[in-house]
Amino acid sequence: MFHIPEGAFPVQGTVGCVTANTGITLDNISMKNAQMVYMVFHITSGTGHPIAYTPLVGTVVATCATALPNAVEIWYGDVSTTSTQLTKQTAAKLYTTAATASLTSYLIFKIDPAACGAYDCLGGTVADATHADYFVSCTYWIVPRYDSKVSSMTATEYIVD
Repeated sequence: MFHIPEGAFPVQGTVGCVTANTGITLDNISMKNAQMVYMVFHITSGTGHPIAYTPLVGTVVATCATALPNAVEIWYGDVSTTSTQLTKQTAAKLYTTAATASLTSYLIFKIDPAACGAYDCLGGTVADATHADYFVSCTYWIVPRYDSKVSSMTATEYIVD
């Protein structure tokens, strides 16, 4: 089990909150020293839209364009209503929000690098929302292969763009 911030290392997938109007390509990371990666999206929208969130893998950080080789665990949570729970979704290689999606929500993909085969780099895309009021931020929470490594990690171990 890990504890934020003592057991996981945060790396930005987006530079803050960005509009998904015209789509988003996430910054890619290396998973070479990772035991597990949680791809966490925070979504804020003026109106709900069905938007696809697609993690992508690659063998070099510059090019992550391949769909995940296996379905992964996914959680989605509406945080703008009286319930703030994350609900486990059906395991899949991507997730599309409903047209009635909440105005504020979280989406989490749990990605095991060992299940990605030869692919050791991770990135992704957010489909075109076609609305300027649809904002997304992404943070990769990386659990290192060795717990003792957290305190000595440098950004360049995972951020290589």
